[in-house]
Parts: sequence; C-alpha cells; structure tokens
Amino acid sequence: MKFMTKSLLSIQAVALTVGILSCANVQAQNSKIAFVSTERIFREATPAKAAQSKLETEFSRRERDIQDLAARLKIQSDRLDKDVTILSESERIRRQRDLSDLDKEFQRKQREFREDLNQRRNEELSILLERTNKVIRQIAEAEKYDIVFQEAVFASKRIDITDKVLKELSK
Repeated sequence: MKFMTKSLLSIQAVALTVGILSCANVQAQNSKIAFVSTERIFREATPAKAAQSKLETEFSRRERDIQDLAARLKIQSDRLDKDVTILSESERIRRQRDLSDLDKEFQRKQREFREDLNQRRNEELSILLERTNKVIRQIAEAEKYDIVFQEAVFASKRIDITDKVLKELSK
C-alpha cells in the first residue's frame, strides 16, 4: 500500500511538472525576445567613439611624458653600459643609483598613468552603459519586448536589435 501511494504521488508530480512545462512553453512561444551586443555598442556607438577621443586627448600629454622618460632611461642605461669600463667605482655607483631612481620614477608614473586611465575609461563606459540601457528600455517598451539580453553565446540576427540601439545613440 505504501509503495502504491508513493508511486501515485510520483506520477502526480511528473504530470504536474509536464503541465507546468507545457504552459511555460506556450508562454515562451508568445514572448518577444531581443538581443543587444554590448561589445558592438562599446566599439561602434558615436558616444563610445567620442569618449575614446576624449580620453586620448585627456591622457596624451602624460603618455608623451612617460615615453620621454623611457627614452631618457634608455639613453642613460646605454651610456652606463658603454662607459662602465672607464668609470671610477664611485662614479659607476652614482650612475647606477641615478639610473635606479629614474627607473623607479618611470615605473611609478607608468603605474599611475594606467590606474588613472583605467578609472577614467570605466567612468566613461559607465556613462555609456547607463545611456545604452535607457535606450534599450525605450525600444523594448515601444516595441513590446518581454526580455532583452545583452550577453549571449549565440543570438540570431532575427532578434538582434543592436543596429536600432546604435541608431538611437547616435542621435
């Protein structure tokens, strides 16, 4: 008797699960789904290109300064290598210390540059992403999408609305 009761409960659970899945499948067939490629937005959108240009302008002077410092470092290193045999011990040590100090300064400036650039890039991308999400919501509401995905392993061109979003962002 216990076995029959457990079997009946199992059969009822399976039937209920099949029923729920059938309803979900019918609802999914009536759903309107879209996809947006965030990667394309960050690469092709007019505001993304403007942000990139802004960052290049903002950081170009510091980048040149770092390149100049790297060139000075190389020149001093080459000069020390060339002169090492003719230098006195104290002069060689002084130059090595100067070279080490210059290298530390170069490493510090390079690290600070990367950190500042990454922070500013993240700020600009955050602004772009916020604006993109607003545009996606507007399109989704206007065209009555039930869900819009921004990341997918695969998305059919049929549901890809990235071009619409790019068009709206360029206005």
